[in-house]
Amino acid sequence: MTISKPSQQQEDRSIDSALRPNLWKEYIGQDAIKENIALLIRAAQERKEPVEHVFFHGPPGLGKTTLAHLIAHEMNAQIKTTSGPAIERVGDLASLLTNLSSHDILFIDEIHRLNKTVEEVLYPALENRTIDIIIGKGPGARSIQLELPPFTLIAATTRVSLLSSPLRSRFSGGTFRLQYYTEEEIQKIIHRSARILSVTLDDDASRIIAGRARATPRVANRLLKRCRDYAQVHGFPSISKEVADNTLRMLGVDEKGLEDADRRVLAVLIEKFGGGPVGVQTLAAASSEEAATIEEVYEPYLLRLGFIERTPRGRLATEAAWNHLKKNPPQKTLL
Repeated sequence: MTISKPSQQQEDRSIDSALRPNLWKEYIGQDAIKENIALLIRAAQERKEPVEHVFFHGPPGLGKTTLAHLIAHEMNAQIKTTSGPAIERVGDLASLLTNLSSHDILFIDEIHRLNKTVEEVLYPALENRTIDIIIGKGPGARSIQLELPPFTLIAATTRVSLLSSPLRSRFSGGTFRLQYYTEEEIQKIIHRSARILSVTLDDDASRIIAGRARATPRVANRLLKRCRDYAQVHGFPSISKEVADNTLRMLGVDEKGLEDADRRVLAVLIEKFGGGPVGVQTLAAASSEEAATIEEVYEPYLLRLGFIERTPRGRLATEAAWNHLKKNPPQKTLL
């Protein structure tokens, strides 16, 4: 029998899973959210009930999935994970819900991508723990109502504006927005990850990585892993300032944490459209990116840096963006 080696993608997923906090005290940052969730968990445990339905939103990589798994761990509950696009039909949702056991947790990522029909079936499941199923078609069709066990829905999205108000209002446990992390928090996360990866990390190197990690733990861990690879291949005993500088330069990550794709979007906005304003669809076509990718991946961090502005007429590059690309901003019109 031939045993195939795990692929690089499988290894990366395994490492990412190992870096994910398994205990509440290991989760760094998002203190206000942790305080609220801890209260929900304790109250539910005292009542011997499942946690009320919870909704997380915010940019990718900030820990929404990790929080869902930690809630399951604290409640000693099984968690089943899926995503909005994976639930294509009402039958898919019915299968998920009817296979839940008492006090299980269902985690739906990118829930804003549920289609309307599926979403409407979810409403009574959240409110009354029932689900209506249509059997048959035409005049002979009939509806049956199935009782569901007590369960918790934890949902997450990066596009909260696309979530319907009726669905959003049904998260009785609360709606929480995850914030970007401080550099100090990112440094703590990096040092914890370095211990798990069994690599030595200098303080100067951790500051460099944290400063270019886009205030996002997922990015910080990705950069740390690449620094580890560079140190290993080039025979360095630890991740030093030199290793971090060389690795990030090779990856094209500049001092603000921008990568080639970020700079390309800014360059198109400035060079082709004079800094804007320009609509996101036009900007996407000119930069060979999808509009959703610009809005979900690049734009949140560029907005945070103050490099672009959203205006009624479209996206506008700020003076800081012109300066970062070492280009002279246009003179302001004199009135």
